[in-house]
Amino acid sequence: MNRILSCLILLAALFCNCRQERQPAAGDAFTSDTVRYARGIAIERYADYIIADVRDPWDGTRLLQRYVLVERDKPLPADLPAGTTVRIPVRNVTVYSSVHAGIFDLLGEADRITGLCEVRYLTVPSLCEAVRTGRIADMGETMSPNIEKMIDIGTEVVIASPFQNNSYGAVEKTGIPIVEGADYMESHPLGRSEWIRFYGLLVGKEAAADSIFRATEQRYLALKALAANAAVRPTVFAEKQYGSTWWVSPADSYTATLFRDAGADYVFNDRAGTEAVPLSFETVLDKAIRADFWLIKYIQDDDMTYADLRAEYPAYEHFDAFKNRRIFACNTGKVPYYEESPVYPERLLKDFVRIFHPELLPDYTPRYYKPVND
Repeated sequence: MNRILSCLILLAALFCNCRQERQPAAGDAFTSDTVRYARGIAIERYADYIIADVRDPWDGTRLLQRYVLVERDKPLPADLPAGTTVRIPVRNVTVYSSVHAGIFDLLGEADRITGLCEVRYLTVPSLCEAVRTGRIADMGETMSPNIEKMIDIGTEVVIASPFQNNSYGAVEKTGIPIVEGADYMESHPLGRSEWIRFYGLLVGKEAAADSIFRATEQRYLALKALAANAAVRPTVFAEKQYGSTWWVSPADSYTATLFRDAGADYVFNDRAGTEAVPLSFETVLDKAIRADFWLIKYIQDDDMTYADLRAEYPAYEHFDAFKNRRIFACNTGKVPYYEESPVYPERLLKDFVRIFHPELLPDYTPRYYKPVND
Protein backbone atom coordinates (compact mmCIF):
# COMPACT_ATOMS: atom_id res chain seq x y z
CA MET A 1 0.00 0.00 0.00
CA ASN A 2 2.83 2.38 0.86
CA ARG A 3 4.51 1.73 -2.48
CA ILE A 4 1.24 2.51 -4.31
CA LEU A 5 0.83 5.79 -2.41
CA SER A 6 4.45 6.72 -3.16
CA CYS A 7 3.94 6.12 -6.87
CA LEU A 8 0.74 8.17 -6.91
CA ILE A 9 2.50 11.10 -5.19
CA LEU A 10 5.42 10.94 -7.59
CA LEU A 11 3.10 10.81 -10.61
CA ALA A 12 1.20 13.83 -9.29
CA ALA A 13 4.44 15.73 -8.85
CA LEU A 14 5.57 14.85 -12.37
CA PHE A 15 2.21 15.98 -13.72
CA CYS A 16 2.59 19.35 -11.98
CA ASN A 17 6.19 19.76 -13.11
CA CYS A 18 5.43 19.05 -16.73
CA ARG A 19 3.14 22.07 -16.75
CA GLN A 20 5.70 24.42 -15.21
CA GLU A 21 7.21 25.45 -18.53
CA ARG A 22 7.31 29.23 -18.63
CA GLN A 23 7.99 32.36 -16.67
CA PRO A 24 5.18 34.92 -16.38
CA ALA A 25 5.07 36.90 -19.60
CA ALA A 26 5.80 40.62 -19.47
CA GLY A 27 2.25 41.41 -20.54
CA ASP A 28 0.51 39.21 -17.98
CA ALA A 29 -1.80 41.23 -15.75
CA PHE A 30 -0.69 41.12 -12.14
CA THR A 31 -0.55 43.10 -8.94
CA SER A 32 2.31 43.04 -6.46
CA ASP A 33 1.59 42.86 -2.73
CA THR A 34 3.33 45.52 -0.68
CA VAL A 35 5.78 43.77 1.62
CA ARG A 36 6.99 46.49 3.96
CA TYR A 37 9.51 44.87 6.29
CA ALA A 38 10.27 41.32 5.15
CA ARG A 39 13.27 40.99 2.85
CA GLY A 40 12.95 37.30 2.15
CA ILE A 41 9.64 37.08 0.33
CA ALA A 42 7.80 38.78 -2.54
CA ILE A 43 4.21 38.10 -3.63
CA GLU A 44 2.68 38.72 -7.06
CA ARG A 45 -0.92 38.02 -8.04
CA TYR A 46 -1.97 36.89 -11.51
CA ALA A 47 -5.41 36.09 -12.84
CA ASP A 48 -5.18 32.32 -12.23
CA TYR A 49 -2.45 31.95 -9.63
CA ILE A 50 -0.23 33.69 -7.09
CA ILE A 51 3.56 33.63 -7.19
CA ALA A 52 5.47 33.72 -3.90
CA ASP A 53 9.22 34.12 -4.31
CA VAL A 54 11.36 33.14 -1.32
CA ARG A 55 14.79 34.72 -1.59
CA ASP A 56 17.92 32.88 -0.53
CA PRO A 57 18.83 34.34 2.90
CA TRP A 58 22.51 33.49 2.33
CA ASP A 59 22.75 34.83 -1.23
CA GLY A 60 20.51 37.78 -2.02
CA THR A 61 21.21 37.47 -5.75
CA ARG A 62 19.21 34.25 -6.14
CA LEU A 63 15.86 32.70 -5.27
CA LEU A 64 15.65 29.92 -2.76
CA GLN A 65 12.31 28.79 -4.15
CA ARG A 66 9.37 29.99 -6.24
CA TYR A 67 5.90 28.83 -5.28
CA VAL A 68 2.97 28.95 -7.67
CA LEU A 69 -0.20 28.95 -5.59
CA VAL A 70 -3.36 27.75 -7.35
CA GLU A 71 -6.77 27.56 -5.74
CA ARG A 72 -7.71 23.98 -4.97
CA ASP A 73 -11.17 24.09 -6.54
CA LYS A 74 -9.96 25.47 -9.87
CA PRO A 75 -8.33 23.58 -12.76
CA LEU A 76 -4.61 24.04 -13.26
CA PRO A 77 -3.92 26.72 -15.89
CA ALA A 78 -2.52 25.31 -19.10
CA ASP A 79 0.80 27.11 -18.93
CA LEU A 80 1.87 27.64 -15.33
CA PRO A 81 5.24 29.35 -14.82
CA ALA A 82 8.21 27.40 -13.51
CA GLY A 83 8.13 26.75 -9.79
CA THR A 84 6.69 24.46 -7.14
CA THR A 85 2.94 24.20 -7.58
CA VAL A 86 0.98 24.28 -4.32
CA ARG A 87 -2.77 23.86 -4.19
CA ILE A 88 -4.36 26.26 -1.70
CA PRO A 89 -5.73 26.12 0.88
CA VAL A 90 -3.16 23.48 1.84
CA ARG A 91 -4.36 20.46 3.78
CA ASN A 92 -2.81 17.38 5.38
CA VAL A 93 0.34 19.29 6.25
CA THR A 94 3.45 17.98 7.97
CA VAL A 95 5.18 20.80 9.87
CA TYR A 96 8.82 20.57 10.89
CA SER A 97 8.81 23.43 13.40
CA SER A 98 6.63 24.15 16.43
CA VAL A 99 6.92 27.83 15.40
CA HIS A 100 5.04 27.23 12.15
CA ALA A 101 2.61 24.91 13.93
CA GLY A 102 1.87 27.80 16.27
CA ILE A 103 1.16 30.08 13.33
CA PHE A 104 -1.36 27.58 11.91
CA ASP A 105 -2.99 27.43 15.35
CA LEU A 106 -3.07 31.23 15.60
CA LEU A 107 -4.87 31.41 12.25
CA GLY A 108 -7.42 28.86 13.45
CA GLU A 109 -6.17 26.24 11.01
CA ALA A 110 -4.37 23.76 13.26
CA ASP A 111 -6.67 20.99 11.95
CA ARG A 112 -4.70 21.10 8.70
CA ILE A 113 -1.64 19.81 10.56
CA THR A 114 -1.50 16.01 10.43
CA GLY A 115 2.19 15.52 11.22
CA LEU A 116 4.73 17.39 13.35
CA CYS A 117 8.45 16.98 14.00
CA GLU A 118 10.20 17.47 17.35
CA VAL A 119 6.98 17.56 19.34
CA ARG A 120 8.94 17.90 22.61
CA TYR A 121 9.29 21.62 21.90
CA LEU A 122 5.54 22.23 21.76
CA THR A 123 4.00 24.48 24.40
CA VAL A 124 0.60 25.28 22.81
CA PRO A 125 -1.87 23.21 24.87
CA SER A 126 -4.26 22.39 22.00
CA LEU A 127 -1.40 21.15 19.82
CA CYS A 128 0.10 19.14 22.65
CA GLU A 129 -3.29 17.49 23.17
CA ALA A 130 -3.61 16.75 19.44
CA VAL A 131 -0.24 14.98 19.53
CA ARG A 132 -1.18 13.09 22.71
CA THR A 133 -4.41 11.77 21.19
CA GLY A 134 -2.76 10.90 17.89
CA ARG A 135 -4.64 13.38 15.72
CA ILE A 136 -1.27 14.91 14.90
CA ALA A 137 1.34 12.24 14.19
CA ASP A 138 4.78 12.48 15.78
CA MET A 139 7.10 12.54 12.77
CA GLY A 140 10.38 12.32 14.69
CA GLU A 141 13.35 14.61 14.08
CA THR A 142 13.51 17.26 11.36
CA MET A 143 16.81 15.89 10.05
CA SER A 144 15.36 12.38 9.66
CA PRO A 145 11.55 12.51 9.61
CA ASN A 146 9.48 9.36 9.31
CA ILE A 147 8.92 9.27 5.54
CA GLU A 148 6.78 6.15 5.60
CA LYS A 149 4.42 7.69 8.14
CA MET A 150 4.41 10.94 6.16
CA ILE A 151 3.09 9.04 3.15
CA ASP A 152 0.70 6.91 5.22
CA ILE A 153 -1.09 9.96 6.66
CA GLY A 154 -1.43 11.50 3.19
CA THR A 155 0.86 14.50 3.62
CA GLU A 156 0.28 16.94 0.75
CA VAL A 157 2.67 19.71 1.80
CA VAL A 158 5.69 19.96 4.12
CA ILE A 159 6.46 23.23 5.91
CA ALA A 160 10.17 23.40 6.76
CA SER A 161 12.79 25.91 7.88
CA PRO A 162 15.72 26.01 5.44
CA PHE A 163 19.37 25.88 6.46
CA GLN A 164 22.36 26.83 4.37
CA ASN A 165 23.62 24.04 2.12
CA ASN A 166 21.04 21.67 3.61
CA SER A 167 18.95 19.20 1.61
CA TYR A 168 15.72 17.53 2.68
CA GLY A 169 16.96 14.05 1.87
CA ALA A 170 14.40 11.37 1.18
CA VAL A 171 11.48 13.81 1.49
CA GLU A 172 12.51 15.44 -1.78
CA LYS A 173 12.25 12.08 -3.54
CA THR A 174 8.59 11.66 -2.57
CA GLY A 175 7.54 14.61 -4.74
CA ILE A 176 5.66 16.22 -1.82
CA PRO A 177 5.98 20.03 -2.16
CA ILE A 178 8.31 21.49 0.49
CA VAL A 179 7.45 25.05 1.50
CA GLU A 180 10.61 26.65 2.87
CA GLY A 181 9.70 29.07 5.64
CA ALA A 182 12.76 31.32 5.83
CA ASP A 183 11.03 33.79 8.12
CA TYR A 184 13.46 33.04 10.96
CA MET A 185 16.24 34.63 8.89
CA GLU A 186 14.56 38.04 8.85
CA SER A 187 16.58 40.59 10.80
CA HIS A 188 13.71 42.97 11.56
CA PRO A 189 11.08 41.75 14.04
CA LEU A 190 8.25 43.12 11.89
CA GLY A 191 9.84 41.47 8.85
CA ARG A 192 9.56 38.09 10.53
CA SER A 193 6.03 38.88 11.63
CA GLU A 194 5.02 39.90 8.10
CA TRP A 195 5.52 36.34 6.86
CA ILE A 196 2.15 35.51 8.42
CA ARG A 197 0.66 37.05 5.29
CA PHE A 198 2.28 34.26 3.23
CA TYR A 199 1.09 31.56 5.62
CA GLY A 200 -2.36 33.14 5.52
CA LEU A 201 -2.38 32.64 1.74
CA LEU A 202 -1.46 28.99 2.19
CA VAL A 203 -4.36 28.23 4.56
CA GLY A 204 -7.03 30.48 3.05
CA LYS A 205 -6.90 33.07 5.84
CA GLU A 206 -5.41 35.99 3.93
CA ALA A 207 -7.62 38.69 5.45
CA ALA A 208 -7.16 37.40 9.00
CA ALA A 209 -3.39 37.21 8.57
CA ASP A 210 -3.20 40.73 7.17
CA SER A 211 -5.30 42.03 10.07
CA ILE A 212 -3.05 40.31 12.62
CA PHE A 213 0.06 41.80 11.04
CA ARG A 214 -1.28 45.34 10.81
CA ALA A 215 -2.36 45.30 14.45
CA THR A 216 1.05 43.92 15.43
CA GLU A 217 2.81 46.65 13.46
CA GLN A 218 0.75 49.36 15.12
CA ARG A 219 1.46 48.08 18.64
CA TYR A 220 5.16 47.57 17.91
CA LEU A 221 5.68 51.07 16.55
CA ALA A 222 3.79 52.59 19.50
CA LEU A 223 6.08 50.81 21.97
CA LYS A 224 9.15 51.85 19.99
CA ALA A 225 7.99 55.48 20.14
CA LEU A 226 7.39 55.15 23.88
CA ALA A 227 10.89 53.80 24.49
CA ALA A 228 12.41 56.59 22.39
CA ASN A 229 11.30 59.02 25.11
CA ALA A 230 13.34 57.32 27.83
CA ALA A 231 15.75 59.60 29.65
CA VAL A 232 18.59 57.06 29.69
CA ARG A 233 19.63 54.10 27.57
CA PRO A 234 21.01 51.21 29.64
CA THR A 235 23.51 48.75 28.16
CA VAL A 236 22.64 45.09 27.57
CA PHE A 237 24.06 41.79 26.33
CA ALA A 238 22.45 38.39 25.84
CA GLU A 239 22.64 34.60 26.17
CA LYS A 240 25.55 32.62 27.62
CA GLN A 241 28.41 30.36 26.74
CA TYR A 242 27.85 26.86 25.32
CA GLY A 243 30.89 24.67 25.47
CA SER A 244 33.80 26.94 24.67
CA THR A 245 31.77 29.30 22.47
CA TRP A 246 29.49 32.26 23.11
CA TRP A 247 27.32 32.91 20.07
CA VAL A 248 26.71 36.65 19.78
CA SER A 249 24.07 38.36 17.65
CA PRO A 250 25.59 41.30 15.70
CA ALA A 251 24.23 44.83 15.20
CA ASP A 252 21.84 44.14 12.33
CA SER A 253 20.28 41.05 13.88
CA TYR A 254 16.76 40.43 15.13
CA THR A 255 17.86 40.59 18.77
CA ALA A 256 19.90 43.77 18.36
CA THR A 257 16.99 45.49 16.61
CA LEU A 258 14.66 44.63 19.49
CA PHE A 259 17.11 45.95 22.07
CA ARG A 260 17.56 49.17 20.11
CA ASP A 261 13.80 49.66 19.68
CA ALA A 262 13.31 49.01 23.40
CA GLY A 263 15.58 51.93 24.26
CA ALA A 264 18.78 50.08 25.17
CA ASP A 265 22.34 50.13 23.85
CA TYR A 266 23.49 46.70 22.82
CA VAL A 267 27.17 46.18 23.66
CA PHE A 268 27.88 44.44 20.34
CA ASN A 269 26.43 47.16 18.11
CA ASP A 270 29.90 47.62 16.65
CA ARG A 271 29.75 44.21 14.95
CA ALA A 272 28.00 44.51 11.59
CA GLY A 273 25.92 41.69 10.13
CA THR A 274 22.85 39.60 10.85
CA GLU A 275 24.18 36.11 11.60
CA ALA A 276 25.47 35.09 15.03
CA VAL A 277 29.24 35.05 15.45
CA PRO A 278 31.21 32.74 17.76
CA LEU A 279 33.27 34.50 20.43
CA SER A 280 35.36 33.36 23.36
CA PHE A 281 34.24 34.00 26.92
CA GLU A 282 37.14 36.41 27.40
CA THR A 283 36.06 38.51 24.42
CA VAL A 284 32.49 38.75 25.71
CA LEU A 285 33.65 39.52 29.23
CA ASP A 286 35.87 42.31 28.01
CA LYS A 287 32.97 43.88 26.12
CA ALA A 288 30.07 43.23 28.50
CA ILE A 289 31.59 43.24 31.96
CA ARG A 290 30.07 46.67 32.80
CA ALA A 291 26.74 46.14 30.99
CA ASP A 292 23.64 47.07 32.98
CA PHE A 293 21.50 44.09 31.95
CA TRP A 294 22.02 40.49 30.92
CA LEU A 295 19.18 38.60 29.19
CA ILE A 296 19.17 34.80 28.78
CA LYS A 297 16.94 32.21 27.12
CA TYR A 298 17.09 28.62 28.38
CA ILE A 299 15.00 25.49 28.72
CA GLN A 300 14.90 23.36 31.89
CA ASP A 301 12.36 22.03 34.36
CA ASP A 302 13.20 24.44 37.17
CA ASP A 303 13.66 28.18 36.89
CA MET A 304 17.26 29.32 36.55
CA THR A 305 18.99 30.77 39.62
CA TYR A 306 22.21 32.65 40.23
CA ALA A 307 23.50 29.48 41.87
CA ASP A 308 22.83 27.59 38.63
CA LEU A 309 24.83 30.12 36.64
CA ARG A 310 27.66 30.07 39.16
CA ALA A 311 27.78 26.26 39.11
CA GLU A 312 27.72 26.20 35.33
CA TYR A 313 30.58 28.66 34.91
CA PRO A 314 31.99 30.47 37.97
CA ALA A 315 33.46 33.29 35.86
CA TYR A 316 29.91 34.54 35.14
CA GLU A 317 30.20 36.27 38.52
CA HIS A 318 32.57 38.84 37.00
CA PHE A 319 29.77 40.55 35.06
CA ASP A 320 28.27 43.59 36.75
CA ALA A 321 24.81 42.37 35.77
CA PHE A 322 25.46 39.25 37.85
CA LYS A 323 26.81 41.20 40.82
CA ASN A 324 23.95 43.70 40.72
CA ARG A 325 21.28 41.03 40.21
CA ARG A 326 20.10 42.45 36.89
CA ILE A 327 19.81 39.22 34.93
CA PHE A 328 16.44 38.43 33.35
CA ALA A 329 15.72 35.03 31.84
CA CYS A 330 13.10 33.28 29.72
CA ASN A 331 12.42 29.59 30.25
CA THR A 332 11.21 28.62 26.78
CA GLY A 333 10.01 25.28 28.09
CA LYS A 334 7.36 27.01 30.19
CA VAL A 335 6.21 29.93 28.05
CA PRO A 336 5.24 30.01 24.32
CA TYR A 337 8.19 32.20 23.37
CA TYR A 338 8.97 30.51 20.06
CA GLU A 339 5.33 30.07 19.05
CA GLU A 340 4.30 33.68 19.77
CA SER A 341 7.24 36.02 19.29
CA PRO A 342 7.73 35.41 15.53
CA VAL A 343 4.18 36.69 14.94
CA TYR A 344 3.84 39.03 17.92
CA PRO A 345 7.27 40.68 18.36
CA GLU A 346 5.61 43.58 20.16
CA ARG A 347 4.98 41.23 23.11
CA LEU A 348 8.71 40.61 23.36
CA LEU A 349 9.43 44.30 22.83
CA LYS A 350 7.05 45.15 25.65
CA ASP A 351 8.97 42.82 27.98
CA PHE A 352 12.20 44.58 27.09
CA VAL A 353 10.78 48.08 27.53
CA ARG A 354 9.51 47.07 30.98
CA ILE A 355 12.91 45.61 31.93
CA PHE A 356 14.99 48.54 30.66
CA HIS A 357 12.55 51.32 31.54
CA PRO A 358 10.13 50.14 34.24
CA GLU A 359 8.89 53.70 34.74
CA LEU A 360 7.36 53.63 31.23
CA LEU A 361 5.21 50.54 31.88
CA PRO A 362 4.75 50.47 35.66
CA ASP A 363 1.66 48.22 35.62
CA TYR A 364 2.94 45.63 33.15
CA THR A 365 4.23 42.19 34.17
CA PRO A 366 6.58 40.72 31.53
CA ARG A 367 5.16 37.80 29.60
CA TYR A 368 8.36 35.86 28.88
CA TYR A 369 11.26 37.20 30.93
CA LYS A 370 11.49 37.43 34.69
CA PRO A 371 14.27 38.24 37.15
CA VAL A 372 16.65 35.41 37.95
CA ASN A 373 16.33 34.54 41.65
CA ASP A 374 18.99 33.71 44.19
